[in-house]
Amino acid sequence: MPKTKDYYEVLGVPRTASQKDISAAFRKLARKHHPDLNAGDKQAEARFKELSEAHEVLSDAKKRKLYDEFGENWASAQAAGVEPGQGGPRVPRGAGGPRVEYRTVTPDDMEDLFGEGGGFGDIFGSIFGNATRARARQQAIDVEAPITVSLAEAYKGTSRTVELPGGRRVEVKVPAGVKEGTVLRVPGLRATVQVAPDPVFTRDGHDVRVAVPVPLHVALSGGEVAAPTLKGGQVKFNVPPETQNGTKIRLRGLGMPDPRGGATGDMYAEVRVQLPVPMDERTRKWASEQPT
Repeated sequence: MPKTKDYYEVLGVPRTASQKDISAAFRKLARKHHPDLNAGDKQAEARFKELSEAHEVLSDAKKRKLYDEFGENWASAQAAGVEPGQGGPRVPRGAGGPRVEYRTVTPDDMEDLFGEGGGFGDIFGSIFGNATRARARQQAIDVEAPITVSLAEAYKGTSRTVELPGGRRVEVKVPAGVKEGTVLRVPGLRATVQVAPDPVFTRDGHDVRVAVPVPLHVALSGGEVAAPTLKGGQVKFNVPPETQNGTKIRLRGLGMPDPRGGATGDMYAEVRVQLPVPMDERTRKWASEQPT
């Protein structure tokens, strides 16, 4: 049997870790394994997905409590409406962790148990009416579950397989450009998209921002520098002479795509001027002669 994934082990933190420690551990590891910084490295990409999944759960207080209580079955418990500390059907822990299954019993299930004639169906219909019966059937198939993607996956589009109560699995296709909080519907499931924080890029609607280190001499005299992009690789662009630290340079069409087919957003490269270290005598002399 494969070892059950432990989100605390994934992030390298103890179970007593604070939310601040969890976020700090994620940022450190995410930057190291980010796909944009490890082009073509499938192991780094898989590791980044694993880190994002662990952070998505442990950074949310309610999800973390469910995970601490139900282990790998926390999402099934959440989908079944179980609150932390409420408990529910379970079996003793084994090598694979706790196994918990939830299943909503529909009126049709009750009819199978009690029979059709004069059984539960008649009682249900006479007391609650057909409208209530229809709502109960809808609730039985309308499971809600979160899915987490990286910003790079949100840019390119991806898919996730979600296991529903009862062991049924459904595939959810995540469109390119998807936003945080988007609800994706497939038969039997309402999946709410959560986009994990990215250590390199910051999203602002369809636009993205990225900090770009620029040598002091380039900021003063102008020149060409390179910035990473969400689609992979780098893009070169010109920095005008006398560019101030913090200046944002617009790179058109390198932002997030619009899932509805609209215009693609832009990327803003924010200049981070780097001082030469160590400073040579010529630069030191020049700096000392400047007015304060």
